[in-house]
Amino acid sequence: MSSKDFASRPFEKLKKKIAIAEAAAAPAPVRAKRKEDYSDEELFSAEMDGVREIEAFRTLACGHRTRTHAPRQQRDEVWDAMACLEAIVKGEHPLDLAQTQEYVAWAHGDFRPDIVASLHQGRFAVQDCIDLHGCTVAQAEEELDEFLRTAFRKSLHCVKVIHGRGLRSTKGARLKEAVVKRMSGRYRKDLIAYVTAPQYDGGLGAVYVLLLAQELRRSR
Repeated sequence: MSSKDFASRPFEKLKKKIAIAEAAAAPAPVRAKRKEDYSDEELFSAEMDGVREIEAFRTLACGHRTRTHAPRQQRDEVWDAMACLEAIVKGEHPLDLAQTQEYVAWAHGDFRPDIVASLHQGRFAVQDCIDLHGCTVAQAEEELDEFLRTAFRKSLHCVKVIHGRGLRSTKGARLKEAVVKRMSGRYRKDLIAYVTAPQYDGGLGAVYVLLLAQELRRSR
């Protein structure tokens, strides 16, 4: 008679319960770590696994980078320039207007070019002056024309035109540009020279004008 003929099997369910209990008691499968789950130390250790230290490198001398310095002459030139600028700001050193971009100068070709330097240095007495501050460009040109016509009629030799520097204008020194353009154009044959006035008499905001004598203007 086989075991299948027995109707009662008291240990059949017991085997199933034991299998279930063993499955429940088994530890949960370990989840593989992702790369971001590792700490920096763990990642470094993993990368260095199998790396061996070279003993000879322990005494390897490290080279020191030589610090470069600007040449002494260059440093001295920069220091001198800064010292000069500070002296100019404090009023302890005269400003050479001829070295600035706002400086203007012109001399007629029939006269010696050094006459410009003499004019700038104030060696010619200023006989009359006009101030164009507050004028529009058109008004300044009209005022300048009338001023020069009067100066020629009076046989004046040296006059001063104050045009300003346009520091408060958003469009720059328009009056100065208009004055220079007028003198170098319409009055070019009637002038000996013109140049930026010295610092004590208007500087970059004014110009000295040396007029050609009436008899010389007639002969041209």
